Amino acid sequence: MTTTGTLYIVSAPSGAGKTSLVKALIDSMAQVRVSVSHTTRAMRPGEIDGVNYHFTPRETFVSMLEQGDFLEHAEVFGNLYGTSHSWVKQTLAKGYDLILEIDWQGAQQVRKLVPDAKSVFILPPTHRDLRQRLHNRGQDAEDVIELRMQQAITEMSHYVEYDYIVINDDFKTALDDLSAIFRSNQLRLDTQQKRHTQLLCDLLR
Repeated sequence: MTTTGTLYIVSAPSGAGKTSLVKALIDSMAQVRVSVSHTTRAMRPGEIDGVNYHFTPRETFVSMLEQGDFLEHAEVFGNLYGTSHSWVKQTLAKGYDLILEIDWQGAQQVRKLVPDAKSVFILPPTHRDLRQRLHNRGQDAEDVIELRMQQAITEMSHYVEYDYIVINDDFKTALDDLSAIFRSNQLRLDTQQKRHTQLLCDLLR
């Protein structure tokens, strides 16, 4: 019997290693997927519709928004981004656990519509480590890194709104911790009863 998957919210400040951890988790757990957002921005070279984003005309996005089809949405630099509620429900119905990589504001929106969603906040071990990781990426000037550090403190203050905390000090340990969260939820009584209905009936004959 196919069981309904679990929706997960994963948040972190920039530089905490969220993207790398989620990718490694996806590679190691076949039942887990990452949500593909809708966006009105143009497709960039190398991107694939339905893989990187669902590239959506602005009028279609606005229509979906008016119909209440987004779990969360935001406008960034004039482009609209959002997570389709109907797409999420279809994916969960297939039995996949689904990760939404969103910030604390998006997480608040999602919790209102899906109160049973599980949430994980990934933290760096120290401010010093976070700053060093931002430097090591080589993407931003010093003033941008300083701004990201200030934003990170605000973002990290919302950790109390989440179900789980993962400290990304040693990558392997952090990945093991993140995997344990997903595995433990997959072994819940209600999930196992649905997944192993025939086995449980046979064992109790």
